Amino acid sequence: MRYEPASVYNAPARLFHWLTALLLLLQYVLAWTMPDVHRDTKPIGLIAWHLGVGMVIILLVLVRLLWRSAHAAPPEPATLPPALRALARYTHGLLYVLLIAIPLMGWANASSRGWPVTLFGFIPMPPLSPAGSSVGHALGDWHRNVAWVLIALAGVHIAGALFHQFVLRDGTLDRMLPAHRKQAASKQ
Repeated sequence: MRYEPASVYNAPARLFHWLTALLLLLQYVLAWTMPDVHRDTKPIGLIAWHLGVGMVIILLVLVRLLWRSAHAAPPEPATLPPALRALARYTHGLLYVLLIAIPLMGWANASSRGWPVTLFGFIPMPPLSPAGSSVGHALGDWHRNVAWVLIALAGVHIAGALFHQFVLRDGTLDRMLPAHRKQAASKQ
């Protein structure tokens, strides 16, 4: 299927999308492999990496939202039913909310433990909750539980992309793939 340039996501939008997906995958690998966090746990090793990647995710999503506010998404296929259009809009919106809320909860939890939080490992970030805060500790539990919601929602997002690709065959997935893939597909 050949697309007009206006119907394909631009290179920065594709980069933000795939970089977010890659960082999210890395974050879950870190979360599953890092040691359990207890009262006397220190923020070293995989825990420090988990905190750092979380900060990068917040920054990336905020930059992505700024970019998106100045660059509209390409139009959806005209054949997309209104119910699927609404589902896609709600799913994307909730993904953005969770991609910011979950790291913020983790940051507040780290602050309540008295852990330093940095961006890129050297830019100190202010605490989001005071050391010993019961709210900050509770947000740590929410952080873990809501992360499962994000996994499920990412699964819905992936399933939707595959549904578009293999059932509807409307080329929606191709709009987010690198340009050379779309060009190769259009020559077939």
